[in-house]
Amino acid sequence: MLHTMSTTVEPVSERSAAEVNEEIRALWRRSGGTLSGEQREEYQRLVLEWAAAAPQPARAA
Repeated sequence: MLHTMSTTVEPVSERSAAEVNEEIRALWRRSGGTLSGEQREEYQRLVLEWAAAAPQPARAA
């Protein structure tokens, strides 16, 4: 069986890393420290959004 990769491009985050981080913290508070399957999926999506929004460190030459 062949599996194909999605060619859909995810939009770049319009929110700051701080805003996304606050949503991640709120998710953990709401969950009481244990994420359900649906919450885990939301957490993974938020972490990817946070990583895309986080400033990238400058590389040394």
